[in-house]
Amino acid sequence: MTLRLYDTSARQIRDFSPLVRGCVSIYLCGATVQAAPHIGHIRSGLNFDVMRRWFAHRGYEVTFVRNVTDIDDKIIAKSAEQGRPWWAIGYENERAFNAAYEALGCLPPTYEPRATGHIPEMTEMMRTLIDRGHAYAADGNVYFDVRSFPAYLSLSNQELDSLLQPSGEGETGKRDPRDFAMWKAAKPGEPAWETPFGPGRPGWHLECSAMAHKYLGRAFDIHGGGVDLVFPHHENEIAQSQAYGDEFARYWVHNAWVTMSGEKMSKSLGNSVLVAEMVKRWRPVVLRYYLAGPHYRSTIEYSPESLAEAEAAFGRIEGFVQRATELVGETAPAGEMPQPFAEAMDDDFSVPQALAHVHTRVRQGNAALGEGDKPAVAAALAEVRGMLGVLGLDPRDEMWSAQAGGAAGAGLESVVDALVSLVLEQRQAARARKDYATADAIRDELGRAGLAVEDTPAGPRWELSGD
Repeated sequence: MTLRLYDTSARQIRDFSPLVRGCVSIYLCGATVQAAPHIGHIRSGLNFDVMRRWFAHRGYEVTFVRNVTDIDDKIIAKSAEQGRPWWAIGYENERAFNAAYEALGCLPPTYEPRATGHIPEMTEMMRTLIDRGHAYAADGNVYFDVRSFPAYLSLSNQELDSLLQPSGEGETGKRDPRDFAMWKAAKPGEPAWETPFGPGRPGWHLECSAMAHKYLGRAFDIHGGGVDLVFPHHENEIAQSQAYGDEFARYWVHNAWVTMSGEKMSKSLGNSVLVAEMVKRWRPVVLRYYLAGPHYRSTIEYSPESLAEAEAAFGRIEGFVQRATELVGETAPAGEMPQPFAEAMDDDFSVPQALAHVHTRVRQGNAALGEGDKPAVAAALAEVRGMLGVLGLDPRDEMWSAQAGGAAGAGLESVVDALVSLVLEQRQAARARKDYATADAIRDELGRAGLAVEDTPAGPRWELSGD
């Protein structure tokens, strides 16, 4: 089956045909580092991590670029508010984003460029656009002339005459209020870089055009980001890059928001849920399951109840993997994906349908466990682990076991396991002498302590009940 994905620019699902056979190039708009990330910020990184993993499984060599916007109005405002250097705020929050990506199992990007490291590339792009009549300098600013680019607004499907272009403070000298800033003139006390057009700092849109060109060339396969970036950010990127002479992105892929009470999760609304706090209350692998499980184009309405449902669903998968491994031993993940799973992933990365097949195989595996059918259990375990691995959710993966508490956590678990095993031996002895009242009392006492005991063909096993 041909891999297909929804292209925002075409407004339909298209067959994916890479620019270079066997290779996929992806540019993802990454973090603007004025604050630590909430789960709405990190969803985009997770969705594109799943896409990247699936492309790699399909045999593509993936080049994945995720930028860092380390200078903008919000970072400068934070600097003034906190009395700290802008670069210190940016770096602190960049590290927080990277910690969040790592905690939730995202593979590191091939390249992760910072905007402030690419001023020469931006300067060269502005010079070329001015020479070609697509941009102009005014009052130390540089603006893109939107009327010079007939295809402007084709991505967002708007009419130029009814456009309201967002503008920032100090954007003076525009020929048309709809023109957008590529370079912003320096203000007293703010960071600035020297250019032929005067000292200042880059506009948000110019940064991505320059970095995409540097790392992926004049044309690349997929440009991604949140749906809120379609306009003005991605629309303005297209105008700059194509007017410069680049083909730019061949597919535009956008993920939906995480909302609370129907509103986009954002710092300004005061309804954000920081990743650093969430991973203290929920295991990171569960948070990944929750955020990566819905279709990337579907809105996630956050609530603790929905996250608890995700925890229970992943717990059913995890429980099977653990029980099956205890019965048949370590089993390597299958390399070949079951057809229903592969078809779902090839159909615009339909993770919900892919996970539905995972749960189907878990149910089949549990039935085989109940029958003591080791070959069937081993086959189900291999397939389940293979599918979970592609999604970055295999509970046997070293990163998730390491996050369960590190060496100290592993040591504590071994101590608890030894103590519980002694109690279970007493329970087994009671059962052997047909003293079922004592055996049941031991099980009930363990239950009150938060441990669930299950009798299996391989003997009793315990796990945290989650109550």
